[in-house]
Amino acid sequence: MDHGIINTHRCAGAAVVKPEPIQLDPDPLAPYRISPGFKANGVLYLSGHAAINESGELVGIGDFDAQAKATFESLQRTLQAGGSDLSNVIKVTIYLTDMSHFEKIVALRGEWFSDPYPADTIIEVTSLALPELMIEIEAIAVES
Repeated sequence: MDHGIINTHRCAGAAVVKPEPIQLDPDPLAPYRISPGFKANGVLYLSGHAAINESGELVGIGDFDAQAKATFESLQRTLQAGGSDLSNVIKVTIYLTDMSHFEKIVALRGEWFSDPYPADTIIEVTSLALPELMIEIEAIAVES
């Protein structure tokens, strides 16, 4: 078997397409050796996104609202690069360093998503990849 060369194969009678990386230009995650996400069989799998703008700069140090907005904007950029958008998100996992922001997250979900809302898991963590980060969101979406 030759791994890495075959682009499609059969799995239970259905063609399975080799995952394609989602490309951003510029790619703010490149310094961290993280792919923004992958697309396979019409589904986008996004890495955790945080308050890092297109230039790779951290946004909103100490300001949860600014970080949350920048995080959703980052998700939207990656989804658009992969042929989708926030309206096609079916699952998110939201990591918070302080669960006291839960009510703000509920309100933000109403601003950035619409009914039917994506499945969601919210987890409080002691820290994220950078000590200044207060929120990180990973997502799964379908193509537009």
